[in-house]
Amino acid sequence: MEKKKFYLTTAIAYTSRKPHIGNTYEVVLADAIARFKRYQGYDVFFLTGTDEHGQKIQQLAEEQGIEPQQYVDGVAGEIRDIWNLMNASYDKFIRTTDDYHVESVQKIFKKLYDQGDIYKSSYTGWYCTPCESFWTETQLVDGKCPDCGREVHKGNEEAYFFKMSKYQEALEKHIEENPDFIQPESRKREMVNNFIKPGIQDLCVSRTSISWGIPVSFDDKHTVYVWLDALTNYINALGYTPEEKGELYNKYWPADVHIIGKDILRFHTIYWPIFLMALGEPLPKKVFGHPWLLSGEDKMSKSLGNVIYADDLVRHFGTDGVRYYLLHEMPYAQDGTITYEKIINAYNTDLANTLGNLANRTVAMVNKYFDGVVPQKTTSTGFEDDLKAVAQKAKDDTIRLMEEYRTADALDALWTLANRANKYIDETMPWALAKDETKNDELKTVMYSLVESLKWIASLLSPFMPETAEKLAVALGIKLPGFDELTEFGTSESGQKVGEAAMLFARIDAEKKLSEIQEENEANKAPKIEIEPFKENIDFDKFLELDIRVGKVLECEAVPKSSKLLRFTIETGSETRQILSGIAKYYKPEDLIGKNVLFVANFAPRKMMGYESQGMILSAEYKDKLVVTSTLEDIQSGAQIV
Repeated sequence: MEKKKFYLTTAIAYTSRKPHIGNTYEVVLADAIARFKRYQGYDVFFLTGTDEHGQKIQQLAEEQGIEPQQYVDGVAGEIRDIWNLMNASYDKFIRTTDDYHVESVQKIFKKLYDQGDIYKSSYTGWYCTPCESFWTETQLVDGKCPDCGREVHKGNEEAYFFKMSKYQEALEKHIEENPDFIQPESRKREMVNNFIKPGIQDLCVSRTSISWGIPVSFDDKHTVYVWLDALTNYINALGYTPEEKGELYNKYWPADVHIIGKDILRFHTIYWPIFLMALGEPLPKKVFGHPWLLSGEDKMSKSLGNVIYADDLVRHFGTDGVRYYLLHEMPYAQDGTITYEKIINAYNTDLANTLGNLANRTVAMVNKYFDGVVPQKTTSTGFEDDLKAVAQKAKDDTIRLMEEYRTADALDALWTLANRANKYIDETMPWALAKDETKNDELKTVMYSLVESLKWIASLLSPFMPETAEKLAVALGIKLPGFDELTEFGTSESGQKVGEAAMLFARIDAEKKLSEIQEENEANKAPKIEIEPFKENIDFDKFLELDIRVGKVLECEAVPKSSKLLRFTIETGSETRQILSGIAKYYKPEDLIGKNVLFVANFAPRKMMGYESQGMILSAEYKDKLVVTSTLEDIQSGAQIV
């Protein structure tokens, strides 16, 4: 019989920088779901990848003096390494710079334009570079981006727009008819009440001021704006184009679930469904918006110095130790929190004490009392029926809870069996039974029942902690059982030989470990950069001798035969000036056109490489980089700095 299909995706990670543990949580959550569905016998396709275009990446690459492609290649490699480190069993890793994705995005854009869903206009608004989002004046919060709280800058440019409002009624109807489309329920209410009912505005889907993106095939002044580029990865990865769907697309689409962070839920539950409606394609069955993982009480931020990375955690606690914390300590709908103290406590309490101790004691006793061979169960001790009931309930609850992606509750259900097995040891006291030859049959039953409990635990644990499940199976001397083998508790054949007793998780000395981590963090702190000392004070009258003005860059080009100089034509109010500046190493000429720069206007003209320079553009020097100074607002050229 053909297997049922299950297609799930993460959001594609933005390649601005190395992902922290909060970003990493998403791929671990998705992996646990993918592994669980495979465990149930589904034909699973698990997609993840990287989002690699946009102004922010272009700026970061320029700051490092490298091409954007080189920059994203490096960060995408880091992301993939971390996903692999966390044992993510993805089937495909898509990059939005992949040729096939670029080609499909261009064809999708052209199709939507040809059918009248995309039109050309112009945009005036406030732009947030980190969020890649335009906002109106009324949408700003205290003059800043309503999503991230960062500074915004005013933009005015020609752009293509998508007619979102055309599909509002259809989207509302879909959400009403498919109550599970947006999960959790609290997130659905937020989307409907805050973003859909007030009216969906037409969406800017191209930019002219950004060169790092997918060119619009029929208008090369424009690049495709981030969301039409990024969101379509979910179908492009399956071989979709408007002309040909592809075998994987026909097999797996629509997606069973998109696993995404709550901060991008709006784009996945409004923009993405509407794009699909316009393309005439089915909508995903579910969009699950997970909460954030906070560092203590705060969102992780490099500026706050509270960022924690997955590879650092794995060095201290192992891959499965970190996976357990992420999957067990993150609430279903509220933000979770991570600190080293909390990780150590969960590691010692649940992994070392409860699970590790149970496995170690059981294997050691089978080796000690029965030469390592699992005996046949015989006489009942009176506690087996309850142990069996707990095992069956743990299985049933784990399955039920994983259908709702409640990994924390599912692990709680599984740990009830581990706790019950430890209690079973205390109730039956096998060390006392071993001293009484007349109790040998009861001892056999106890050992068999403990091994059977651990077999069930290993099997149910495999989607969450795959390495630990395999180690546990090896310790029991068995092949890791599949879901279909957990038919009834106590049906395993006896006679297999267990391995050597070993601690799956050794208890951590909290004080010692925290001290070790603190020393590492101190050693890894970047050294303070030395700033040039301030010059001696001058009189105000001497400052007034400098005539510093605002100039708008009309033209900019490299000076022939010079590796350093750029030649500027600067608008200075009623006239223009030619100024040469040695910043060619740090800027592309075309990126400076239209910008406001500050320059000293009353320097005597001087010849440079055959050109006369009529002033000096002001730049700030930091380490080995020069950064051109500018104004916060777009003001009249020629304005004097006072």
